[in-house]
Amino acid sequence: MTAPHSLAEAFTTELAFAKGAVPIRLRVSGRAQRVALRIDGRAQAVELVLPRRTPLVSGLKFLDQNRDWVEARLKDLPVRVPFADGSVIPVLGTKYRIRHMKRRPGDQGPVWIEGDEIRVTGEVAHISRRVRDFLVETARREFARRARAFAQKVDRRIARISIRDMTSRWGSCSSSGSLAFSWRLIFAPEGVVTYIVAHEVCHLVVMNHGPRFWRLVESLVPDARFRQDWLRRHRTSLMRFG
Repeated sequence: MTAPHSLAEAFTTELAFAKGAVPIRLRVSGRAQRVALRIDGRAQAVELVLPRRTPLVSGLKFLDQNRDWVEARLKDLPVRVPFADGSVIPVLGTKYRIRHMKRRPGDQGPVWIEGDEIRVTGEVAHISRRVRDFLVETARREFARRARAFAQKVDRRIARISIRDMTSRWGSCSSSGSLAFSWRLIFAPEGVVTYIVAHEVCHLVVMNHGPRFWRLVESLVPDARFRQDWLRRHRTSLMRFG
């Protein structure tokens, strides 16, 4: 691996192994305290996180020193599950099989849940996009419902709720009262989704992660730490759908 001459070039750098190469993405973070590596399971890439004012060469040296760790983590990635006919995916903890079918009179289409199936109509080439759109909209509806209920409990108003395809966080809360969530949380069990939504709503009251914040979270979700640990352990699996 050769060091790039600028930050822009780092986005296209690859890390080579005996059986191929993977892309490296650079992210400069104002919150990071040290150089770190993350495996992006969704894109099957390596993310190099640099604190602000950290020289790029230092990050690349750290990456090179941890090649064995990166290779082992890439080998351990769960199998990717495409949004295709026959694939089984979880939605809020319940597993559904994607079934492609012809449109019939009375169908809810183009995508809907019926029994233990996610039914999709239309051309085969559109299955993946249609399932993704359906899941994003389901996430928008389900997360917003939970967020508004929690906001009422802590006596706060939510300015706006958005659903994004975030790679580094499951949710966020701005000082203006806007909440954002990763749509990929829809693959997590319902209790884990409830925890993340409660976590971000609590930031409407306390913007840090101090003792007062965690007392508030745990008053809404008593087993919050357990659910947080589940999400940490299964993060990569949630990124391998689609």
